[in-house]
Amino acid sequence: MKKKIAVFSDVHGNLTALQAMYQDSIEQGVDEYWFVGDLLMPGPSVNEVWKLVQQMAPTVMVRGNWDDLVVVGARGKMDMEKPSHVYFGRLAQYVAEQAAPGIIDEIASWPLRMTRQVGPLNFGISHNLPDLNMGQDLFPTNDSANFDQLFTTPADQPAIDVAIYAHVHHDLFRYGTDERIVLNPGAVGEPFNHWPALQKDLRAHYLILEVDDLGMAATSFRHVAYDRNQEKALAAKSDLPYRSLYQKMMDTGLAYTHDDELLQGYNDRYHYVAEYEHFKKNLTK
Repeated sequence: MKKKIAVFSDVHGNLTALQAMYQDSIEQGVDEYWFVGDLLMPGPSVNEVWKLVQQMAPTVMVRGNWDDLVVVGARGKMDMEKPSHVYFGRLAQYVAEQAAPGIIDEIASWPLRMTRQVGPLNFGISHNLPDLNMGQDLFPTNDSANFDQLFTTPADQPAIDVAIYAHVHHDLFRYGTDERIVLNPGAVGEPFNHWPALQKDLRAHYLILEVDDLGMAATSFRHVAYDRNQEKALAAKSDLPYRSLYQKMMDTGLAYTHDDELLQGYNDRYHYVAEYEHFKKNLTK
């Protein structure tokens, strides 16, 4: 038995990156796909990304923190207390207005964690912690003891041999304190690294696992080039809120999610609070 599994996450609405990753996975002879959360926002593509993922037909789909933001915002439940909340809410409004029927409800139904037995190994897959898809507990440079949380299971379930998570936008291979393996595929849509020379690699990152009868026969961290100007052009042709900021992200590779001063400027200039409040009011009619 040998199986090739493409593990991918953090697409964040970047269709061009996802297309490149998918084409590379076909060329690599992948048998199966596992998706580890954060499909949409802040990129412009909604239905196109959804259709491509449906074509991949992942056997694992877990819910990330941005997936939760999509659901909360699209259902009109995002508060406007912080500039970043306005950012999430207005982007989720865009998703809701673009998405085909049923997409939001399906995203809401994804579990936080799944397990898969492949060959002799039991894999635990979650976007972040098994019961919490947000926070910085699993930042790549944290202590190994933090990563032991990925291996927690109910007493009546088999032990996890290999834990897979996403969220931090860094590809990673490391160990828990008992030497069980922790993997992160990195981000398709926007990889991050604080070291400048490594941050320059803005290709679409994902992981191919090869599992055979003895265990993991190979791990391949794939970095696939794509045309970031093409992705900027998709944003330019859309009604995406904050689209100039998204285009800036394509140039810099940086995220501005928590830059409150910058976001407040956008919110004031484009009246995003009023737009989202109007959206919420229409949902109740």
